[in-house]
Amino acid sequence: MATKPYPLRVPDNLMEVVESKAREERTDKTTVLRQLLYAGAEDYVLRLLSEERISLARAAELLDVDHRRMQRLAGRKGIETSPTLEEHERGLETARSVLRR
Repeated sequence: MATKPYPLRVPDNLMEVVESKAREERTDKTTVLRQLLYAGAEDYVLRLLSEERISLARAAELLDVDHRRMQRLAGRKGIETSPTLEEHERGLETARSVLRR
């Protein structure tokens, strides 16, 4: 995943949260900011997916995860995807059994 520097002004009260989390997790503030940014982006992408404004493939691309991980993330939020993870896994198993013949 490519990264890009971006100047950002963070309100003091939010920096208190970042600093507290960094101390608690024994990590640096930059890492915590990235984690929090990703968590917010994940919530937003999952909302778009639940509203059917983006496809599962596009959601996976935006979050830089594979299709199966995206289905698991959606499932944890109660978002139905088509096919379901179980259906996808059954399809994979069927494909594997056909290839073994």
